[in-house]
Amino acid sequence: MCENTEDGSSGFVEKRYFTFAEPPDELILENGSALGPVTLAYETLGTLNQERSNAILVLHALSGDSHVAGKYSEADPKPGWWDTMVGPGKGIDTDRYFVICSNILGGCMGSTGPGSFNPKTGEPYGLEFPMITISDMVRCQKALIDHLGIRRILAVIGGSLGGMQALEWCVRYPEMVTAAIPIASTTKHSAQAIAFNEAARQSIVADPNWNNGRYYGGIKPNLGLAVARMIGHITYLSDESMTLKFDRHLQDKTEFSYNFDVDFKVESYLRYQGAKFTERFDANSLLYITKAADYFDLKIHRESGPQTESLRQGGARFLVISFTSDWLYPTYQSKAIVKVLKRIGLDVSFCEINAEWGHDAFLINNDNLTVLVKGFLERVYRETSH
Repeated sequence: MCENTEDGSSGFVEKRYFTFAEPPDELILENGSALGPVTLAYETLGTLNQERSNAILVLHALSGDSHVAGKYSEADPKPGWWDTMVGPGKGIDTDRYFVICSNILGGCMGSTGPGSFNPKTGEPYGLEFPMITISDMVRCQKALIDHLGIRRILAVIGGSLGGMQALEWCVRYPEMVTAAIPIASTTKHSAQAIAFNEAARQSIVADPNWNNGRYYGGIKPNLGLAVARMIGHITYLSDESMTLKFDRHLQDKTEFSYNFDVDFKVESYLRYQGAKFTERFDANSLLYITKAADYFDLKIHRESGPQTESLRQGGARFLVISFTSDWLYPTYQSKAIVKVLKRIGLDVSFCEINAEWGHDAFLINNDNLTVLVKGFLERVYRETSH
């Protein structure tokens, strides 16, 4: 629920919770494990029209949450993670669309994850939490959409891990998706992407405070989590952006210290980002979510197969977007998606946006991105609404 304001902001939003898969009707995960009950934290903005045809599902990236736009209160220090894109008159116009965003399964921002209490033990799951996949995340989102009484989604949209979820939606529930906008994303992780994730995971498990995942109620593995975030953050930036922002400038000094204190501004920045991350994220969630991303393989690059046929039969319209400086999910990976979609006869638009900020460019206010998203959604809504 959201109350818009006159200044173009999304106003105040409320986090809500949806619980399903109560035992004995647990959710059966892709690996065969049973999980239940399952809770998803979610937020909505805008108004669902009478036909229930204006719903847009926004899917967040690895460390995101349900708080996509707006503020919880006047005291909230900053708005949601995509407030530049979502709101009245913005790229995803909440005066026209009903926007839904939920925290993913395995997350730590209100949805069921390894930090949640296991009803069988009364203790946090820790490593007793079953391994999850992108498909499991999407199936939980489908349960939420059903709960909201929405039979067809106007658009699924997300960047990075959110883009993977958007593509999974189109394959798993093709009859429900009118359009999709995967941004700075991929159908499968490269060996390099898996390698960076593994380095991040190992930094966590090497922290003695990790205690094989049983650190809840005690000292958290903040050092390992901070290093994991530093590793990940490097992949989100670009060489150009780091040079422009930091170059080899020193931090609060005029000469080298000749020890292992912070000398360079980029060192200070990474340490700050790592420390800040430990204040809001759970180390075990990072382990599970990165592994789910590594497992993801949509298998649509084959000439035929169930995933490709689902896309063909669903007939969703696509806007695929990449960024010139993204080396985590380079443009060639987006072009591979476009090639498959065009080959099977779908309506596909593609744009590579010139941006210097690397993979994180989709989170930064960008007029080109806003215009593309807004125009595409308006066309889809105009041509498909009745």
